Amino acid sequence: MATQKNRGALSIRNVTKIYDPEGVNVMAVDDCSMEIAAGEVCMIVGPSGCGKTTLLNAIAGFHSITHGEILLDGELLCGPGKPKADQGAERMVVFQHGALFPWKTLAENVAYGPIVQRTMRKSEAFEKARDMLAEAGLGDVVTKYPGEVSSGMARRAEIVRALINDPKVLLLDEPYRAMDALTKSIMHESLLETYDRTKVTIFFITHDLEEAIFLGDKVHVVTTRPCQLKKTVSVEIPRPRTFETQSSEEFRVLMEEVNEAVHEEAIKAFQAGERELA
Repeated sequence: MATQKNRGALSIRNVTKIYDPEGVNVMAVDDCSMEIAAGEVCMIVGPSGCGKTTLLNAIAGFHSITHGEILLDGELLCGPGKPKADQGAERMVVFQHGALFPWKTLAENVAYGPIVQRTMRKSEAFEKARDMLAEAGLGDVVTKYPGEVSSGMARRAEIVRALINDPKVLLLDEPYRAMDALTKSIMHESLLETYDRTKVTIFFITHDLEEAIFLGDKVHVVTTRPCQLKKTVSVEIPRPRTFETQSSEEFRVLMEEVNEAVHEEAIKAFQAGERELA
Protein backbone atom coordinates (compact mmCIF):
# COMPACT_ATOMS: atom_id res chain seq x y z
CA MET A 1 0.00 0.00 0.00
CA ALA A 2 1.20 3.51 -0.79
CA THR A 3 2.04 5.55 2.25
CA GLN A 4 -0.41 8.25 3.26
CA LYS A 5 1.92 11.10 2.35
CA ASN A 6 2.16 10.13 -1.33
CA ARG A 7 -1.51 9.41 -1.98
CA GLY A 8 -4.55 11.60 -2.13
CA ALA A 9 -3.67 13.95 -5.00
CA LEU A 10 -6.82 15.58 -6.38
CA SER A 11 -7.10 17.04 -9.87
CA ILE A 12 -10.17 19.15 -10.61
CA ARG A 13 -10.10 19.93 -14.31
CA ASN A 14 -12.47 22.33 -16.07
CA VAL A 15 -15.41 21.18 -13.94
CA THR A 16 -18.83 22.65 -14.69
CA LYS A 17 -22.03 21.86 -12.81
CA ILE A 18 -25.42 23.02 -14.06
CA TYR A 19 -28.53 22.34 -12.00
CA ASP A 20 -31.89 22.32 -13.75
CA PRO A 21 -34.58 22.89 -11.10
CA GLU A 22 -37.99 23.24 -12.74
CA GLY A 23 -36.41 23.63 -16.15
CA VAL A 24 -34.32 26.68 -15.22
CA ASN A 25 -30.61 26.13 -15.76
CA VAL A 26 -28.53 27.29 -12.80
CA MET A 27 -24.76 27.20 -13.26
CA ALA A 28 -23.19 26.47 -9.87
CA VAL A 29 -19.63 25.74 -11.05
CA ASP A 30 -18.11 26.98 -14.31
CA ASP A 31 -14.87 25.65 -15.79
CA CYS A 32 -13.23 25.32 -12.37
CA SER A 33 -9.75 23.81 -12.13
CA MET A 34 -7.56 23.11 -9.08
CA GLU A 35 -4.60 20.87 -8.33
CA ILE A 36 -4.32 19.60 -4.74
CA ALA A 37 -1.13 17.75 -3.93
CA ALA A 38 -1.08 14.53 -1.93
CA GLY A 39 -0.93 15.31 1.78
CA GLU A 40 -1.88 18.96 1.31
CA VAL A 41 -4.24 20.95 3.53
CA CYS A 42 -6.31 22.77 0.94
CA MET A 43 -8.68 25.50 2.16
CA ILE A 44 -11.55 26.73 -0.04
CA VAL A 45 -13.01 30.18 0.69
CA GLY A 46 -15.62 32.26 -1.12
CA PRO A 47 -19.03 33.92 -0.68
CA SER A 48 -22.03 31.98 0.60
CA GLY A 49 -23.81 30.06 -2.13
CA CYS A 50 -20.90 30.34 -4.56
CA GLY A 51 -20.66 26.60 -5.31
CA LYS A 52 -17.98 25.44 -2.85
CA THR A 53 -20.13 22.67 -1.38
CA THR A 54 -21.26 21.64 -4.86
CA LEU A 55 -17.60 21.01 -5.69
CA LEU A 56 -17.06 19.02 -2.48
CA ASN A 57 -20.17 16.95 -3.17
CA ALA A 58 -18.90 16.12 -6.64
CA ILE A 59 -15.60 14.87 -5.19
CA ALA A 60 -17.49 12.80 -2.61
CA GLY A 61 -19.82 11.29 -5.20
CA PHE A 62 -23.00 12.92 -3.92
CA HIS A 63 -23.57 15.06 -7.05
CA SER A 64 -22.82 14.58 -10.74
CA ILE A 65 -20.88 17.06 -12.85
CA THR A 66 -21.98 18.42 -16.22
CA HIS A 67 -18.55 18.85 -17.85
CA GLY A 68 -14.91 18.36 -16.97
CA GLU A 69 -13.31 15.68 -14.83
CA ILE A 70 -12.09 14.97 -11.31
CA LEU A 71 -9.22 12.56 -10.69
CA LEU A 72 -7.81 11.02 -7.52
CA ASP A 73 -4.20 9.88 -7.80
CA GLY A 74 -4.55 9.98 -11.57
CA GLU A 75 -7.64 7.75 -11.66
CA LEU A 76 -10.95 9.14 -12.92
CA LEU A 77 -13.57 9.74 -10.24
CA CYS A 78 -16.02 11.43 -12.61
CA GLY A 79 -15.87 12.90 -16.07
CA PRO A 80 -16.72 11.99 -19.67
CA GLY A 81 -18.92 8.89 -19.67
CA LYS A 82 -19.12 8.87 -15.86
CA PRO A 83 -20.82 12.05 -14.62
CA LYS A 84 -21.03 10.93 -10.99
CA ALA A 85 -18.21 9.51 -8.87
CA ASP A 86 -18.73 6.30 -6.94
CA GLN A 87 -18.85 6.89 -3.22
CA GLY A 88 -15.97 5.23 -1.40
CA ALA A 89 -14.09 5.05 1.89
CA GLU A 90 -11.05 6.70 0.32
CA ARG A 91 -13.01 10.00 0.41
CA MET A 92 -14.63 10.66 3.79
CA VAL A 93 -16.85 13.67 4.55
CA VAL A 94 -17.47 15.60 7.78
CA PHE A 95 -20.28 18.15 7.46
CA GLN A 96 -21.13 21.23 9.50
CA HIS A 97 -23.98 19.51 11.31
CA GLY A 98 -23.05 16.52 13.45
CA ALA A 99 -23.81 13.05 12.16
CA LEU A 100 -22.88 10.77 15.07
CA PHE A 101 -25.47 8.16 16.01
CA PRO A 102 -26.86 9.46 19.33
CA TRP A 103 -27.72 5.94 20.52
CA LYS A 104 -24.15 4.68 20.12
CA THR A 105 -21.12 5.48 22.26
CA LEU A 106 -18.18 7.32 20.73
CA ALA A 107 -16.28 4.03 20.37
CA GLU A 108 -19.30 2.37 18.75
CA ASN A 109 -19.68 5.30 16.35
CA VAL A 110 -16.04 5.16 15.29
CA ALA A 111 -16.00 1.37 14.91
CA TYR A 112 -19.27 1.28 12.97
CA GLY A 113 -17.88 1.88 9.49
CA PRO A 114 -15.19 -0.83 9.40
CA ILE A 115 -17.63 -3.32 10.96
CA VAL A 116 -20.40 -2.63 8.43
CA GLN A 117 -17.95 -2.58 5.52
CA ARG A 118 -16.37 -5.77 6.87
CA THR A 119 -12.88 -4.35 6.58
CA MET A 120 -12.17 -5.24 10.23
CA ARG A 121 -13.40 -7.80 12.69
CA LYS A 122 -15.58 -6.33 15.43
CA SER A 123 -12.93 -6.74 18.12
CA GLU A 124 -10.27 -5.25 15.86
CA ALA A 125 -12.49 -2.29 14.96
CA PHE A 126 -13.22 -1.51 18.62
CA GLU A 127 -9.56 -1.75 19.57
CA LYS A 128 -8.61 0.56 16.72
CA ALA A 129 -11.44 2.95 17.61
CA ARG A 130 -10.33 3.18 21.24
CA ASP A 131 -6.70 3.74 20.24
CA MET A 132 -7.57 6.48 17.75
CA LEU A 133 -9.93 8.22 20.15
CA ALA A 134 -7.17 8.19 22.76
CA GLU A 135 -4.76 9.75 20.24
CA ALA A 136 -7.35 12.50 19.70
CA GLY A 137 -7.52 13.20 23.44
CA LEU A 138 -10.80 11.32 23.92
CA GLY A 139 -9.52 8.25 25.73
CA ASP A 140 -11.54 9.03 28.85
CA VAL A 141 -14.89 9.35 27.05
CA VAL A 142 -14.94 6.38 24.66
CA THR A 143 -17.96 4.90 26.47
CA LYS A 144 -19.88 8.19 26.53
CA TYR A 145 -22.74 8.99 24.15
CA PRO A 146 -22.59 12.05 21.86
CA GLY A 147 -25.12 13.88 24.01
CA GLU A 148 -22.92 13.40 27.07
CA VAL A 149 -19.83 15.16 25.70
CA SER A 150 -19.08 18.68 24.48
CA SER A 151 -19.62 19.73 20.87
CA GLY A 152 -15.85 19.89 20.41
CA MET A 153 -15.40 16.34 21.64
CA ALA A 154 -18.21 15.11 19.42
CA ARG A 155 -16.67 16.82 16.39
CA ARG A 156 -13.26 15.30 17.13
CA ALA A 157 -14.95 11.89 17.33
CA GLU A 158 -16.54 12.49 13.91
CA ILE A 159 -13.16 13.19 12.39
CA VAL A 160 -11.75 10.06 14.04
CA ARG A 161 -14.73 8.11 12.64
CA ALA A 162 -13.75 9.31 9.16
CA LEU A 163 -10.05 8.59 9.63
CA ILE A 164 -10.48 5.02 10.88
CA ASN A 165 -11.33 4.13 7.29
CA ASP A 166 -7.80 5.21 6.26
CA PRO A 167 -9.06 7.63 3.59
CA LYS A 168 -6.89 9.25 0.97
CA VAL A 169 -8.86 12.50 1.28
CA LEU A 170 -10.76 14.07 4.19
CA LEU A 171 -13.53 16.40 2.97
CA LEU A 172 -14.58 18.96 5.59
CA ASP A 173 -17.53 21.29 4.98
CA GLU A 174 -17.35 24.07 7.60
CA PRO A 175 -17.05 21.59 10.48
CA TYR A 176 -16.35 24.25 13.12
CA ARG A 177 -18.72 27.00 11.94
CA ALA A 178 -21.11 26.93 14.91
CA MET A 179 -18.39 26.84 17.57
CA ASP A 180 -17.29 29.70 19.79
CA ALA A 181 -13.84 31.20 19.22
CA LEU A 182 -12.13 29.39 22.10
CA THR A 183 -13.52 25.96 21.17
CA LYS A 184 -12.66 26.58 17.52
CA SER A 185 -9.07 27.44 18.44
CA ILE A 186 -8.73 24.18 20.36
CA MET A 187 -10.25 22.27 17.46
CA HIS A 188 -7.78 23.84 15.03
CA GLU A 189 -4.80 22.69 17.06
CA SER A 190 -6.37 19.23 17.44
CA LEU A 191 -6.87 18.94 13.67
CA LEU A 192 -3.27 19.95 13.00
CA GLU A 193 -2.07 17.34 15.48
CA THR A 194 -4.17 14.76 13.65
CA TYR A 195 -2.78 15.92 10.32
CA ASP A 196 0.78 15.64 11.63
CA ARG A 197 0.10 11.99 12.49
CA THR A 198 -1.73 11.00 9.31
CA LYS A 199 -0.66 13.43 6.55
CA VAL A 200 -4.09 12.81 4.97
CA THR A 201 -5.05 15.20 2.16
CA ILE A 202 -7.61 17.69 3.48
CA PHE A 203 -10.16 19.58 1.35
CA PHE A 204 -11.67 22.08 3.77
CA ILE A 205 -14.46 24.59 3.03
CA THR A 206 -14.73 27.61 5.32
CA HIS A 207 -15.91 31.22 5.56
CA ASP A 208 -13.39 31.94 8.33
CA LEU A 209 -10.30 33.51 6.74
CA GLU A 210 -8.18 33.20 9.90
CA GLU A 211 -9.09 29.51 10.01
CA ALA A 212 -8.12 29.12 6.35
CA ILE A 213 -4.67 30.62 6.80
CA PHE A 214 -3.94 28.99 10.17
CA LEU A 215 -4.75 25.49 8.92
CA GLY A 216 -3.91 25.59 5.23
CA ASP A 217 -0.93 24.92 3.03
CA LYS A 218 -2.85 26.70 0.29
CA VAL A 219 -5.96 28.87 0.31
CA HIS A 220 -8.03 28.73 -2.88
CA VAL A 221 -10.29 31.77 -3.23
CA VAL A 222 -13.27 31.09 -5.50
CA THR A 223 -15.62 33.51 -7.20
CA THR A 224 -19.25 34.23 -6.52
CA ARG A 225 -21.55 31.84 -8.38
CA PRO A 226 -20.71 30.30 -10.70
CA CYS A 227 -17.69 28.95 -8.83
CA GLN A 228 -14.34 29.46 -10.53
CA LEU A 229 -10.86 29.60 -9.06
CA LYS A 230 -9.96 33.27 -8.58
CA LYS A 231 -6.70 33.12 -6.67
CA THR A 232 -4.45 30.64 -4.88
CA VAL A 233 -2.48 31.86 -1.88
CA SER A 234 0.37 29.70 -0.59
CA VAL A 235 0.77 29.69 3.19
CA GLU A 236 4.44 29.14 3.92
CA ILE A 237 4.24 29.60 7.67
CA PRO A 238 6.23 26.73 9.21
CA ARG A 239 4.57 23.95 11.16
CA PRO A 240 3.85 23.26 13.92
CA ARG A 241 1.57 26.29 14.17
CA THR A 242 0.24 27.51 17.48
CA PHE A 243 -2.20 30.17 18.65
CA GLU A 244 0.65 32.72 18.67
CA THR A 245 1.09 32.21 14.91
CA GLN A 246 -1.97 34.36 14.27
CA SER A 247 -0.28 37.44 15.75
CA SER A 248 2.73 37.26 13.42
CA GLU A 249 3.40 39.80 10.67
CA GLU A 250 3.44 37.04 8.05
CA PHE A 251 -0.03 35.94 9.12
CA ARG A 252 -1.33 39.52 8.97
CA VAL A 253 -0.01 40.02 5.43
CA LEU A 254 -1.63 36.79 4.25
CA MET A 255 -4.92 37.81 5.88
CA GLU A 256 -4.90 41.07 3.95
CA GLU A 257 -4.22 39.30 0.66
CA VAL A 258 -6.97 36.71 1.11
CA ASN A 259 -9.43 39.21 2.54
CA GLU A 260 -9.02 41.54 -0.44
CA ALA A 261 -9.76 38.73 -2.90
CA VAL A 262 -12.76 37.44 -0.95
CA HIS A 263 -14.16 40.93 -0.31
CA GLU A 264 -14.29 41.65 -4.05
CA GLU A 265 -16.38 38.52 -4.58
CA ALA A 266 -18.61 39.25 -1.59
CA ILE A 267 -19.48 42.64 -3.11
CA LYS A 268 -20.34 40.97 -6.42
CA ALA A 269 -22.54 38.43 -4.62
CA PHE A 270 -24.34 41.20 -2.72
CA GLN A 271 -24.93 43.21 -5.88
CA ALA A 272 -26.20 40.14 -7.71
CA GLY A 273 -28.62 39.52 -4.86
CA GLU A 274 -29.88 43.09 -5.07
CA ARG A 275 -30.51 42.69 -8.79
CA GLU A 276 -32.40 39.45 -8.22
CA LEU A 277 -34.61 41.17 -5.63
CA ALA A 278 -35.20 44.21 -7.82
